[in-house]
Amino acid sequence: MMDFTRAFWSIAVYTWREGMRKKTLIGFLILSILVIFGASFMTAFLAETTLGGAETTDTSIKLIKDICVTAISIFGVLITIFISASVVPNEVENKVVYTVLSKPVRRFQYLLGKFVGVQLIVILNLVLMGALFFFALYLKERIWPTLLLWSILLTYFEFLIVSSFTFAISCAASSSVLPTIAGLFIYITGNLTEYLKDVYDRAGQTNQFIDVMIGKIAYYLYQILPNLQNFSLKNHILYRQPNDPPTDVMIPNLIIYGVVYALAGYIIGYWIFRRREL
Repeated sequence: MMDFTRAFWSIAVYTWREGMRKKTLIGFLILSILVIFGASFMTAFLAETTLGGAETTDTSIKLIKDICVTAISIFGVLITIFISASVVPNEVENKVVYTVLSKPVRRFQYLLGKFVGVQLIVILNLVLMGALFFFALYLKERIWPTLLLWSILLTYFEFLIVSSFTFAISCAASSSVLPTIAGLFIYITGNLTEYLKDVYDRAGQTNQFIDVMIGKIAYYLYQILPNLQNFSLKNHILYRQPNDPPTDVMIPNLIIYGVVYALAGYIIGYWIFRRREL
């Protein structure tokens, strides 16, 4: 058991170190930091050039929240997709995987180490961006924005789902291009899943055969595909007090929801990787 843990953890730490050295990853992180700082600077500039008052202050704070939440979502998912899509194909292309698997390391250990290493990178980047946003809000409102912490927690599980399925596709790819495109498609589709329910509801209002079939397809896709909109607390952050507890959101259920889909994605990836000729 100790040998198993030591092997996969060594691979995870190596993956984390190598990933944090990537210039593209660092570029995404720097851009996100600049956007967060830029939002604070822009709102401060707007406050100075407009007539003051509580309304102006409230508007500037909402603007900061909107920009920062969007920046964390966009740059966070780009980092997640980029690193999830590249760790396995890069090592296959550079022949590193052959050296690792020639040692007493099973494919399951190797792949688990890679996946855990990816999650370490995603968590670190998310914590850095979230911490900057956290203190930016605190300096503006002088209230600890604990609601943001819940949002960051749920955002990670959203990224975990995207990461697991992107990682699964990368296990069958020889380069990172296809998994990256697939990861973007997964993220976009996951955020549009809610519209499938609208298609099903509209199809139920007609008796035409084609509409009924489209409605049934939409319904089954809605039940199967992950709904990433469930993890968003953006409206809570924008329109509620920063230290309010999240309401109308079952956080434990969402965590289980994210873990189940992540396990499904990882199992698919392992099934593909185990049958791959290396």
